[in-house]
Amino acid sequence: MPRSSRPPTAQPRDFIAESLKLESLVTYQKHSVVSKQILNKKAGTLTLFAFDKGEGLSEHTAPYDASVLILDGQAAIKIGGKSRTVKKGALIIMPAGVPHSLKAVERFKMLLIMIRSAE
Repeated sequence: MPRSSRPPTAQPRDFIAESLKLESLVTYQKHSVVSKQILNKKAGTLTLFAFDKGEGLSEHTAPYDASVLILDGQAAIKIGGKSRTVKKGALIIMPAGVPHSLKAVERFKMLLIMIRSAE
């Protein structure tokens, strides 16, 4: 049987040129936030998250705009002190330097898209 020519590595799985069903790549765990990075490049990252109900990320800022695509469920996302409920299928952009936080109204999955800029 042929062996893979790729050496073993601790790097995340290479998802390039694959058709991905994003929701299935990360699973819910009780009382937890689970993440899985699917792309990490100098220009930016793609990271999947699964939040159990009531879990979240505390208020923080990022040096670049961050976009969140909700894949399942719904989240309360606070940006600059204003809370919004974001549901499956919706995308929201959190501007660079503006404090934001996320909390699971019900369990939810999201894709975090970080694009770095030289601007």
